[in-house]
Amino acid sequence: MKKIKVTAVSYLNTKPLLYGLFKSKLAPMLDLKLDIPSVCAARLRDGDAQLGLVPVAILPELQKPRIISDFCIGANGAVQTVSIYSRVPLEQVERIYLDYHSRTSVELTRILLREYWQLSPELVPADTGYETRIQGKDAGLIIGDRAIAMAGDYPYDYDLAEAWLDHTGLPFVFAAWVSTRPLDPEFLHEFNEALKMGIAAIPELIYLLPTPASGFDLEKYYTRHISYALDEPKKQALNLFLNKIAPGKKSPLSFDAPALSLP
Repeated sequence: MKKIKVTAVSYLNTKPLLYGLFKSKLAPMLDLKLDIPSVCAARLRDGDAQLGLVPVAILPELQKPRIISDFCIGANGAVQTVSIYSRVPLEQVERIYLDYHSRTSVELTRILLREYWQLSPELVPADTGYETRIQGKDAGLIIGDRAIAMAGDYPYDYDLAEAWLDHTGLPFVFAAWVSTRPLDPEFLHEFNEALKMGIAAIPELIYLLPTPASGFDLEKYYTRHISYALDEPKKQALNLFLNKIAPGKKSPLSFDAPALSLP
């Protein structure tokens, strides 16, 4: 049987989802490659993968994207791993380096600067090692596991998911499971059941996974900061975000996820 090519983000917040897939009977059917979010997005867009956990900012660039899961990487407030860090208050910042790992977080930064903070610093696409340049009036957007290790290094930490909630009253969706072609309904059901199983295993995983930084609370991160259910408020937030980054574009987005009892 030909395997389904899957791309997924390789961050701490995806570990429960990946654990569920690896432990499920679908594992032999999946050709899974892990990467940073921006590479996952490019692989799905370019046809190198048929299914992926990808940054939602890629959706306007896809032909007939299908969200195929009831689960996502989302937040109902502070997410703890997507922040602008700086040495000075944000209103004094003159330049922000934008994380090269990101797609969605970069677009979210642009929206919040324009609409919420009403600031217009210079935005600079960054490359490897840019974190060392966060000095003086230069700030940096940092996402993922690196943000955990660096959280205490800067006096100013602007959590983007928290700012989005303050601005819109809605949660936020950073990444979703997306397919670029129809998939068998039975496969979709088993896929979602596997993800559900992985999330249910979080109490076990917090004992199995290494702590990414001293004092970091894995249980709190998984149960309070990351919100996995792609519920109606998150769908509303996702549509709002897509309308902001691609105004006037009629989105062909469809939701092919089977109805599950979400945890």
